[in-house]
Amino acid sequence: MDGFVSFMEAKFIPIASKIGAQRHLVAIRDAFMVTMPLMILGALAVMINNLPIPVFQDFMTSIFKGESWKGFGGSVWNGTFAILSVAIAFLVAYNLANHYGKDGVSAGTVSLASFFALGGATGMSSNGLFIALIVSLVSTELFVRLIGNEKLVIKMPDGVPPAVAKSFAALLPAMIIVSIFGLIAAIFAGFGVEDIITSFYDAVQAPFMGLASTYPAALLIAFITPFLWFFGLHGANMIDPFMQTINAPAIEANALAMSAGKAAPYIVNKPFIDVFVNLGGTGATLGLVIAIFLVGKKHESFSVVNKLSAGPGVFNINEPMLFGLPIVLNPIMFIPFILTPMVLVTTAYFSTKLGLVPAAISMPPWVTPPVLGGILATSSFRGGILAAVNLLISIIIYMPFVKISVIQELKREQRA
Repeated sequence: MDGFVSFMEAKFIPIASKIGAQRHLVAIRDAFMVTMPLMILGALAVMINNLPIPVFQDFMTSIFKGESWKGFGGSVWNGTFAILSVAIAFLVAYNLANHYGKDGVSAGTVSLASFFALGGATGMSSNGLFIALIVSLVSTELFVRLIGNEKLVIKMPDGVPPAVAKSFAALLPAMIIVSIFGLIAAIFAGFGVEDIITSFYDAVQAPFMGLASTYPAALLIAFITPFLWFFGLHGANMIDPFMQTINAPAIEANALAMSAGKAAPYIVNKPFIDVFVNLGGTGATLGLVIAIFLVGKKHESFSVVNKLSAGPGVFNINEPMLFGLPIVLNPIMFIPFILTPMVLVTTAYFSTKLGLVPAAISMPPWVTPPVLGGILATSSFRGGILAAVNLLISIIIYMPFVKISVIQELKREQRA
């Protein structure tokens, strides 16, 4: 194990750190962080509209003399999921331009205009998400290079307000970039592709989401995040750009399918991972907290760290445990920290696949305590039961490793 850790520190960590700090991935991650409240609100609104409780539905229908009460959820959806791609087109460009030290607002505006020039009006919701990401990255790279070209800068006389001067500095680059995307749309139309976004969704995005919702993909997600965390890298942040590209479309598709009385098409999405796998945080460390309370009290430092970690762990914040116990670079805890999420994703995936538990259709805040999160994400108490079962499994897996750790620490202290 020591040789493996040394090898990873020497070869893997530097590469992973560079990937985690890569400006394009950081820009995508930060953009989705901003839109997270919108996705949570939109998912909750759809969930309320379609809550599978007949008593609730009948009560609301009787009060409003029909289904007009669902207009609230529909309006909230229009202001959240229905404009998600528009928000991402602006925010990714804004963040990326800021990383380059350029005007983020101008870059975001150009990206937004380019998105609509390419046909964004037909893909404002999550079905245009991939195109929005591509357009925002490409348009910003072009903007950063063109804005620095002195031949394209319209210089204003002294005394002109800075805001006006800045807008004229971006005028020619903006015109060039938007025209390029307009030309691309015209070329595609010439070949018979009138709706680029819908065609791209059918050809690429939908198959990719289906592939990402498979069991092997879920298993890989369950493995890679704790694996990165073991070496002190924020695994969740590093894979977040990938997760978000499948997350919003999957949640929206599941919610719309449920409202139409159909089966949810996508099992794997962010709430699925949050409420069934990351119980207490990456590695399902709430199970470790409980395991230490049960069998790790003999060691004082374990007990102290555990008490400090228990409160945050209930709300899925596990940094005190990761760095306090620690789990990071702890060879004994490496096995359960990696194994537990993979076991939990297996039970959750096949429970959903077999219809024992509904698919996740809404996105509770990630700080929602386990079990409650399972109920909210699936709009069913069966989701809470599955989360409780997975929590019990995580405790069982962690317990023998806690015992081993305590024994090893006591022997080390005796030798010292």
